[in-house]
Amino acid sequence: MSAIIVVGAGVGGLAAAVRLSTLGHEVTVLEQAREIGGKLGVISHDGFVFDTGPSLVTLPHILEELFADTGAPLSDSLTLQRLETAARYRFPDGTTFDMPGEMSEIPAALDAALGAGTGHQWASFLARAERIWDATHRPFLESPITLRDMASGALDMRDLATVAPWRTLRGLGNQYLRDPRLRMLLDRYATYTGSDPRRAPAALASVPYAEQRWGSWYVRGGLGSIATALADRLTALGGSIELGVEVSALTTDARGRVDGVRTADGSVRGADLVVANADAAQVYPTLVATRQARRAARRLSKTTASFSGFVLLLALDDPPTDQPHHHVLFTDDYDDEFDSVFGRGGRARPVANPTIYIAAADDPTVSPGPGTASWFVLVNAPRHDPARGTDWDSSGLADSHADHILDLMAHRGVDVRDRVRHRIVVSPADLERRTLTPGGSIYGSSSNGARAAFLRPANASGVPGLYLVGGSAHPGGGLPLVMLSANIVAGLIGPA
Repeated sequence: MSAIIVVGAGVGGLAAAVRLSTLGHEVTVLEQAREIGGKLGVISHDGFVFDTGPSLVTLPHILEELFADTGAPLSDSLTLQRLETAARYRFPDGTTFDMPGEMSEIPAALDAALGAGTGHQWASFLARAERIWDATHRPFLESPITLRDMASGALDMRDLATVAPWRTLRGLGNQYLRDPRLRMLLDRYATYTGSDPRRAPAALASVPYAEQRWGSWYVRGGLGSIATALADRLTALGGSIELGVEVSALTTDARGRVDGVRTADGSVRGADLVVANADAAQVYPTLVATRQARRAARRLSKTTASFSGFVLLLALDDPPTDQPHHHVLFTDDYDDEFDSVFGRGGRARPVANPTIYIAAADDPTVSPGPGTASWFVLVNAPRHDPARGTDWDSSGLADSHADHILDLMAHRGVDVRDRVRHRIVVSPADLERRTLTPGGSIYGSSSNGARAAFLRPANASGVPGLYLVGGSAHPGGGLPLVMLSANIVAGLIGPA
């Protein structure tokens, strides 16, 4: 039996801990915060319960497999609900489109909402996206892919032409989508990885395909309950979680192999292996001091960090009765939004006219009673970077940006300003403090550039005894990919 320490109780760390415990290892999870979940956080106030991170489950079979592989089925712990309407989209010209939750219904719904022919355009694009998914999901999402693997032929020539790594997501979309609203809809999927569609690879076309093929899902009680269910599964398997324990360094033996951790109180804990569910941009430069770690830090410095998010948690009285579960209010200048958050043409800055995402679950378990609702509102935002970009802690900035977002919502037809009992603002600076994520980057590194996926830190770190799991490591951010990273790590480590 190997003693394994997992640093961080985010979904990636908890999923890895559960799988490793099932394989017979002795697993201890150390979490610096006083609660589990990491970016899948929960804030409760005055009877209102808010998810502060993901608000959508895609590829639900990955979550189901995680529980089935480690004990009792998912249904014993969580209730998944498939949404009949995946999302409502409001475009700058005022038209709206309710995306059906069933893929087969989407073309007809598009024709009805946006005009004849738009359904065919989207269906043609999804057919290409399906081929991209088929070519990439096993070698690139479910395996520990590296640059060496790519060079040795992870894709054959036919698949290479399908994936078109030399093309951007927007470039591929322009080939199939003539309606500008469909192009805007596709651009949004780049934001699922904190990326710019003008630079992100065409392979990200697999994101809308996967979402629409397997549907959009909600977890009753909020998505934060996923972390709770994983923690319960871990303790049932004999693993343990310690909260409020900050790891200040990874210790190494004379050969440079990681052999434990040092905590902020100065104590040292030995381990046979360490799995880091912390941002790689924190792990390599600050937690481990070896030649391999310095090399990895230099490689990571060549990537573009993902953008962050600015969040409003709204406790509402008398909420609108026709509000869909997911609602996207598009900007009229998406290019300016991406320029702003990545700082193209100058310093990164808050977006003047951002796309607004609203999650408004029809779930009585997350609000105090009838006539109330807990809303999560998110806009893309630059990272917290006082030296070279935006200082989200500067006086009045967060509150004024929150006021501006509420005004924009009203302008776009969702006015709740006189219904807010209270609001909680979570800025990129707050996210950085809550999760120890540099700048509050949601997804670690972005997918900007054809080589970005292969510069993402590998799960087998290159530092002996150290593995990486979570959104900043391969295969990337988002709930399903984070759980796949845990599966990869467990496979690399193997049984006790």
